[in-house]
Amino acid sequence: MELLQLEYFRTVARLEHMTEAAGVLHVTQSSLSKTIQRLEEDLGVPLFDRSGRKLRLNEFGRSFLQRVERALFELEEGKREIADLTSSNYGKLALGVNTVYMLADILYRFREIRPQVQFHVQQLGTHEMEIQVKKGEVDFCLSSPPIQGSELVCDIVFREPICVTVPITHRFANRKKVRLSELKEERFVSLKKGYGIRDLMDFYCKEAGFVPENAYEGDEPGALSPLVQAGLGISFVPKSAQAQSPENVVFLQIEEPVCIREVGLTRHQNRYLSSVAKEFRQLIIEHFQKNPQSGDL
Repeated sequence: MELLQLEYFRTVARLEHMTEAAGVLHVTQSSLSKTIQRLEEDLGVPLFDRSGRKLRLNEFGRSFLQRVERALFELEEGKREIADLTSSNYGKLALGVNTVYMLADILYRFREIRPQVQFHVQQLGTHEMEIQVKKGEVDFCLSSPPIQGSELVCDIVFREPICVTVPITHRFANRKKVRLSELKEERFVSLKKGYGIRDLMDFYCKEAGFVPENAYEGDEPGALSPLVQAGLGISFVPKSAQAQSPENVVFLQIEEPVCIREVGLTRHQNRYLSSVAKEFRQLIIEHFQKNPQSGDL
């Protein structure tokens, strides 16, 4: 049994499609098929149920995949550890976030300390982040709501109120506070389902007895305040985003209930944490501890 066979099997097992797996692995389909067949011969059992060109992992394949994932994970962690030991001042960090606006100061401070470290940052939905951190495709998730679950370690680094933003022409614009139930007849501009603040406020609104009517649903958080300014609807936004909002919009505190969101920094509990990653984690924790808005409820 060869390492290459295991890597090929993992890819085919994840995709359950030989042609797509061959494309991902940059090998011919015939070569990939022969490699999988040799692996099955070594094991003495088929790993897939085949129907024409369709593949489905069978009971043997599902059981073997768990072991292969674990073995390859440990090998990849070993490579990361060796790389860290040989060059601790360099390295790469992959981040999954849905709170991009929070990152600028953090990245600026860290790059002053470790200018050689390379970052790859992706804005992802909550479910996507959970999948990627469990697969080891990102080192950390900075997200609201926090990504929590089996195999994961999460530090709650920040808590803040959620506000509602309205245009200056709105009937509530001269107020400082509003009850959530007072917003049930409003139209909203919002992120799509799967984004943390959208899912959280859908929950709060349901508890208040209504389902928000959305005039706009999108993927870009920065687009919401300009659309509020244009009068398309009102929006739920975290208090810390207030500085990034345009003029001619007003922030109102929500009461009854006070709507709170938490931001968490999540990593895989079994993934090797390099010295660079440890330093980055500590900087994030200290950043929010020193932030005067942290815990301002």
